[in-house]
Amino acid sequence: MPEGPELHLASLFVNRVCGGVVFTGPVQRSEVSKNPEVSFSCPAYTITATSRGKEVCLTLTPKKSDSALGRCRRVKAGQANQGQNMDIFFRFGMSGFFRFTTEATLPKHAHLRFYTNEKPCRVLSFVDARRFGSWQPNGTWQPNRGPCIMFEYQSYRENVLSHLSDRAFDRPICEVLLNQKYFNGIGNYLRAEILFRLNIPPFVKARTVLEGLQTHLSEEDQKSAVKVETTDTEVKEEVTDTEVKEEVTDTEVSDRAAVKVVKVESETPDLLSLCHTVPLEVIKLGGKGYDPENKDYSAFKSWLQCYYVDGMRSIRDHNGRTVWFKGDPGPMAPKDSKSPKAKMTVKKEDDHDYTGKKKVKKACDESAVKPKDGKKETVKKETVQKKVTKEKEVPQRRAGRRKSAQEVKANTPQQKKRTAAAGPRRKTTRTETSAAAPQTPSGRGTRNSARQ
Repeated sequence: MPEGPELHLASLFVNRVCGGVVFTGPVQRSEVSKNPEVSFSCPAYTITATSRGKEVCLTLTPKKSDSALGRCRRVKAGQANQGQNMDIFFRFGMSGFFRFTTEATLPKHAHLRFYTNEKPCRVLSFVDARRFGSWQPNGTWQPNRGPCIMFEYQSYRENVLSHLSDRAFDRPICEVLLNQKYFNGIGNYLRAEILFRLNIPPFVKARTVLEGLQTHLSEEDQKSAVKVETTDTEVKEEVTDTEVKEEVTDTEVSDRAAVKVVKVESETPDLLSLCHTVPLEVIKLGGKGYDPENKDYSAFKSWLQCYYVDGMRSIRDHNGRTVWFKGDPGPMAPKDSKSPKAKMTVKKEDDHDYTGKKKVKKACDESAVKPKDGKKETVKKETVQKKVTKEKEVPQRRAGRRKSAQEVKANTPQQKKRTAAAGPRRKTTRTETSAAAPQTPSGRGTRNSARQ
């Protein structure tokens, strides 16, 4: 779950393992990746890394030698590089991190690979199982991201307090903390820990919490702004950058009332100060923190005070992100504020998956018919025999019904009277017919009969 501290630790990791190592050849991209090709190839080059908020930059520097510098080239353009550096900017997404392994033990989801000039060869790779991460060759730091909360503290603080009139600060403070335009490097677990330490409800209007804070640095803040040098680790990401939606509005009165209840002492660091110092605490954990290789998070878990800690509450914010907190959520909490687990249970019951419901119903019916004591086959055979017998009986029943209907019709009094009056039928000649029937079929007499 890489946030600002984890990406900085990733840059430290690259600088440590790649220090003094020479890379060679083209940069290779996996076939399944949709990120752009890195059109860089050189017989000898080095790699260094720097971080800024939630971004990491790898710098590929051609190594100066007798002929290597002239042979460096960009594969796509087909022209000489002339010794120019290439900067590749990485965003880790939800599961990105760097690995340095042998070629034989290359990770499965290594989507960008840099090969060393050694035998056996080693590989620095960008691993991303979910493929939400990205890279941009010859890019720059994203302009829509603010200054780094850890190593550009003064600029970051001024950037926030000089834009409090922005509509983004009409949102709850827990959602604004994920806005990378102002809090570049803060993620889900950091916002939970920061708000918990100040006892600030997560769903209080951000402007109400931040107004009144000063832009200048205190002496204590200046000391804590010194760059921290520590050991490195690799990271994974749990959260992506959140674009602020402008949907929620609330009154200033309710927010101010909530802030007064939890107003901290003047000696306690303010919110902007903790957004700087809390990530530095994670960096100090170094390899004892969130390390996906060793998967030993005991130190990191013991450091957490709120995020995924027993006894804490959790609900989803207006962007669908889970917020961990203690006590009252605040006046701007979503109306249907429920814990993620409870919400998932309701969704399974009312997901309108009719196919699934039919399957469940059918399974229930079969379980009701099935006998116990293992007599499944016997019952099945009896059911088939009954079905065949019914199919044979249906035509016979229908024929019997037709026959009985005819017999009933023949036995009626009117039908018997007509049969007795008509007498036995026999064939008659034309002469007999004309004599016996002087009338036409319409009931009128012939001309001869009329004259008589």
